[in-house]
Parts: sequence; structure tokens; C-alpha cells
Amino acid sequence: MKPTLTAIAREANVAVSTVSKVLNGHTDVSPSTRRAIERLLAERGYQRPRTARRTGRRTDLIDLVINELDSVWGLSILAGVEEVVEEAGLSLVVSSVHNRQSLTRRWLESLLARGSQGAILVLSELTEQQRAELDRRNLPFVVVDGVSQPPPDIPSIGATNFAGGYTATEHLIQLGHRRIAVIGGPEQLQCTRARIAGYRAALESAGLGADRHLVRYSSFQHDGGLASAQALLALPERPTAIFACSDAQATGVYEAVRRAGLGIPGDVSVVGFDGLNFAEWMAPPLTTVRQPLHEMGVAATRTLLRLVNGERLESTRIELATSLVVRGSTA
Repeated sequence: MKPTLTAIAREANVAVSTVSKVLNGHTDVSPSTRRAIERLLAERGYQRPRTARRTGRRTDLIDLVINELDSVWGLSILAGVEEVVEEAGLSLVVSSVHNRQSLTRRWLESLLARGSQGAILVLSELTEQQRAELDRRNLPFVVVDGVSQPPPDIPSIGATNFAGGYTATEHLIQLGHRRIAVIGGPEQLQCTRARIAGYRAALESAGLGADRHLVRYSSFQHDGGLASAQALLALPERPTAIFACSDAQATGVYEAVRRAGLGIPGDVSVVGFDGLNFAEWMAPPLTTVRQPLHEMGVAATRTLLRLVNGERLESTRIELATSLVVRGSTA
């Protein structure tokens, strides 16, 4: 089995973007880290599909620009991108911007300087200025799960977030729950709004009103789930079920339930969202809405390569289906 950037990064205990920097000759990597990565690349027999080669003003590079890679969520998308890039005999440059304005500005400058064939953007926001610069340079790009629904002329890949939120809530209603809370991610994100809209629609379909006190917004991380769940469990009439809009949030919900001296699912049922691999290892295993992250990376890369080749897209918007995975956290 051919080694991948993800496997090399995991073994070196560094970010994938660091391995990418070493491969592409960047100087902002410490000498010791560079030596360790180069040794692993040699020992594992890693080879670029072919050497980056310029054709006119473009190379055979594809760029992936992502908010963060220090999560299973980001690595799952990367794995899908990497699969198609390697199949196509191209090379991948990964930039992780961590929502920092300085890095967000720099990625565009670096991408244009490299003469990349195109870019896959997994960002909280693509500004009008950035889009205008990409269009001016005639550089194809595809957006994955952006902050808002992209305009119809921007190719984008997402998941059926509304359906996922509906299915999660419907599952809890069918189990007999009536006081169901939801913890969303940042309120401005399109995926948050869609998942909570699905939650509200399921409640309305069952003839249940949506209690505003049971709707919370936070980060998608463990700490956000913990703080929101603690507030929910402190209500005079606490919820009997909590739908967390990410699996990482759900780990925080588990911690809040434990601290309150309650049990899952006996006192509180919990549903997550994402379908990350650690969900099945939680105690009890987490019921979650699987989001096809790997497949989203694959679809985004294939769409980008079609644009690079000058093909016409039948549709600029692709939404891949979510699915409910029922485990032991709901009853």
C-alpha cells in the first residue's frame, strides 16, 4: 500500500501541512522536523505521482486550503482529496489557515505564486476580494461546506444538513422524547442553520413546539458542547435528549452529563453529527448522523479537475446524503 501524506504526518506527529511544506521546499520548518520528515519519506518509499512540472504558467499542483487539519473532520476530507489527486498523477499542496487573518491572506498569494492548477477551499469564508482575484487569474476553485450557501455560479460541495438534522430529531421523537435540545455550531455557518432548521421542522411535523431555551449555539468543539450542555441541564425543566451538531460537541455533552451525576441514555439521550470514527468508541457508543466527509473530498477534487480540463458542469452544487447510525446513546 502506497504511503500517503496523512500516514507520514501521523507517524511524524506533525500536521499534514508541515509534510506538504517539506515536500514543496518551504523554509518555515525547523531543521530537526524537516530531517525527521525527510527520513520517514525515504524509509516509507513516498514518491510524488510525478515531479511538479510547469506547463506554461501552471504546474501540476493542486491546492487544498482548509481552516484546520488538527481534527478527524479535516483529515477525512483530506483523505478524499488525496485519493483523487494521486489517481490523477498530480501533486497536492496543503495550507491550514486556522481562521487566522494573516494566514488567510497569505494562502492566496502563495497559491497564485505557485501557478497551481486550481484550489479546493474548505474555509469559513471566501471574501469577495479573494474570489475576484481568483476569477481575474482564471484559476478554477471549488468550495466545500462554506459559511453560507455559495452563489449559484460557484462550484460547491456539501452534505444534506437539513435532512440530517431532521432525521436525528425524528429518531428522538420516535423514541418518545418531547423535550429535545439542540446545540449548533457558530450561528452564521450555513451548515449550522440547515441542521437546526431540520431539527425545527421535525418538531413541527410531530406537532411539537420548538422551545427557544433548548436551542444553543457554540463552537463545534468539545468545550462548546460541554458549556452548552451544562446550561441546558441546569434548566428548571431539563431536556431528556440533546442533539449535538458535531461529534466533538457530543463528547462535551457526555462530560456535562457525567458531571451532573446523570447517565446516558438512561437520563439523557444524545445524538451527534459527522460520523467520525471515535464515535463508536465512546461509552456508550454514540448515535450520530454520518456526514460523508471522505466522499465530499473526492467529489470536490473530481469537480475541480473537470473545471481544470475545461468541462462544463451539469450543476454547480453537489449535496451528498447523510445517514443516521443508531448506537447505544439513545433510548
